[in-house]
Amino acid sequence: MMTPLVQVALGGAIGTSARYLTGNAVTRVLGHGFPAGTMVVNVVGSFLMGVLVVALARKGGQVVAPFLMTGVLGGFTTFSAFSLDAITLYERGQITGASLYVLGSVLLSLVGLLAGLSVARMVLA
Repeated sequence: MMTPLVQVALGGAIGTSARYLTGNAVTRVLGHGFPAGTMVVNVVGSFLMGVLVVALARKGGQVVAPFLMTGVLGGFTTFSAFSLDAITLYERGQITGASLYVLGSVLLSLVGLLAGLSVARMVLA
């Protein structure tokens, strides 16, 4: 039996390859003007995370959860994990927590990206 770490690593290789191929295919069809490839990956990954959470819970598939959820879907898009966390908080009745999580994650991630751009531009100027 594979350890969870090996499952995640193998699943991640599959997921990242699928992300690359999906993003390229969408960009080939729709062009480069809008990040549609990323959007498609995020939406499809979130949908699949929803399907997997229910299917694995009902079918006792926790043994393959590291491979499928963290590995394949985590490699495909971390947005699926973000979506699951947000909806889990919401379904637990933690509306304020879910709202803070969504807004905080998006806004702080944008701030983090801007900070990274600024630092890299200063250091690598």
